[in-house]
Amino acid sequence: MKKNTTTYLVQGAIIAALYAVLTVGQNMLLPGTASMAVQFRVSEVLTILALYTRAAIPGLTVGCIIANISSVTAGLGFYDMIFGSLATLLAAIAMYLLKDVRIKNLPVIAALMPALLNGIIVGFEIDFFFVGSMSFNLADFLVQGGFVALGELAVLFVLGLPLSVIIEKRNLNSKFL
Repeated sequence: MKKNTTTYLVQGAIIAALYAVLTVGQNMLLPGTASMAVQFRVSEVLTILALYTRAAIPGLTVGCIIANISSVTAGLGFYDMIFGSLATLLAAIAMYLLKDVRIKNLPVIAALMPALLNGIIVGFEIDFFFVGSMSFNLADFLVQGGFVALGELAVLFVLGLPLSVIIEKRNLNSKFL
């Protein structure tokens, strides 16, 4: 039991650290590409790990919280720490629960979850707190949510699904995760 607990904690910590470093590093090298409405947050590829280990759920969530702390200084405020991290938590849970649902042996449905949940939750956050100044506008929400979802889809379908194929073909899921 102790070995499993230790493995779980270490996996979660590594995933959290990778997510935070990748996001903050991307924002330092290419400002705004990982923190604005239209984003291509490369660290989101790590959500694929939720298909292989339950430790990815807290790991991704903590990593997102740490990464979003840097967005507070970028002017996105405290809201992004709450809403963005909540979206990541729910997406990781949904991916873990859908890990065995496959289309042509690919976890397509699971890979849609971060786009769907971030599109809705972060889209609402951007519309309500930043665009609408504490008011909701359906058209603005659809635009903002669409931009967020599009970035998520790009990361997960261009990078995430191929990563899942590599993990499974090389049997890394049973070796390391």
